[in-house]
Amino acid sequence: MPSIRIIVSGRVQGVAFRHYAEREAERLGLDGWVRNLPAGEVEIVAAGESGKLDEMTAWARRGPPFAKVTGIVVSPAGEVVGGSGFGVRQ
Repeated sequence: MPSIRIIVSGRVQGVAFRHYAEREAERLGLDGWVRNLPAGEVEIVAAGESGKLDEMTAWARRGPPFAKVTGIVVSPAGEVVGGSGFGVRQ
């Protein structure tokens, strides 16, 4: 199953980004997780159908209502993800 890692930068912490990302990933049927990074970015690791991963990437470019996304970096995930649903990590 294809998997990706998305690093989202901008005003993405303190705006419920992780909650909205979890909801979007569940809507798309993706497995994986989302977490805040110490430098102020949000990291999303997701696995699923490639078209659904494209939809998640497009969502990450916009983010939730109060976020201001200034950039994203998408790369293949360096770990095996799948079959565990989607959740928020600390």
